[in-house]
Amino acid sequence: MEGYNDQEAARKVRLFEGEKSLVLTGLLGFILAAVCGVWTLINGGEVAPDGDVSKAFSFDAALGMFILSTAAIVPFSGMGKRSRTWFRRVYIGLALYSYGAETVQNFRGVNPRFVESDSIFDQTVGNIFTFVALFLVLFYLFLGAQFFRAKAYRLRPELTLSVRYAMIAVVVSFAAGVWISANEGRYTGADGNIIWLHGLGFHALQAVPLVALLAERTDAKASARRALIHIAGTAFLVGLIAIGWQTKNGHPILEWSMLPLVAGFSFLISLAAGAVALRKAVLVHRSATVRRGVGA
Repeated sequence: MEGYNDQEAARKVRLFEGEKSLVLTGLLGFILAAVCGVWTLINGGEVAPDGDVSKAFSFDAALGMFILSTAAIVPFSGMGKRSRTWFRRVYIGLALYSYGAETVQNFRGVNPRFVESDSIFDQTVGNIFTFVALFLVLFYLFLGAQFFRAKAYRLRPELTLSVRYAMIAVVVSFAAGVWISANEGRYTGADGNIIWLHGLGFHALQAVPLVALLAERTDAKASARRALIHIAGTAFLVGLIAIGWQTKNGHPILEWSMLPLVAGFSFLISLAAGAVALRKAVLVHRSATVRRGVGA
């Protein structure tokens, strides 16, 4: 009976369902990014002494995409109404503070993460920002753990499997963010840039679940659908590991050497799995359209 109820819930639940506030919070990031982008085009990014509006542009856009991706998958986490409300409210608050600190401080000429100013206000904003970043990680780990429970898997097996891979990639990105903080900057070694590892991992939230959503729309057996997701997720993680290794060695990821080639090949395999799922989904859609036309 419990499995039947889970299946009923899966048929009713939709992407973003019940997460209007999170969606609006994500869209706010794109609005702020647009403002910062226009400012940068007109006035340049740097604001004396330590601000850079172009960094606020990339941060706001990235956080906005992250929040939107989160809003899309939260309905399938299997969390109860109270837990979802609790997570939503806390995460919106953390995101709003992050938007404000990053955007306002850079416009004021202050780097909000590595504060050089002696101002008590700026130091306080920076210190709080550090704790906010920590809580963003901790609360997301709580969300990610929900997708490793049987309840979430029963609701949407393929989608849940894909989110599990994505959550592992997100943990790698969070670890890279901690690395940046401990390193007091994104650059390491001679030419390594940690920001690539930090940013790419979060895109697993869009890339791997998209493969799952396409696979769900095919007529392939469940084992074949899961195989595509395993290929996409594993290849994406291998690509991240190669990039992390290259960065740790202090080398740029855009060079002709073994690790960048492994990373590029891995991401191509992940993309190919998505292309296969898309092709199969299109064929099913065309077949269904033809049958409806004949029936009419």
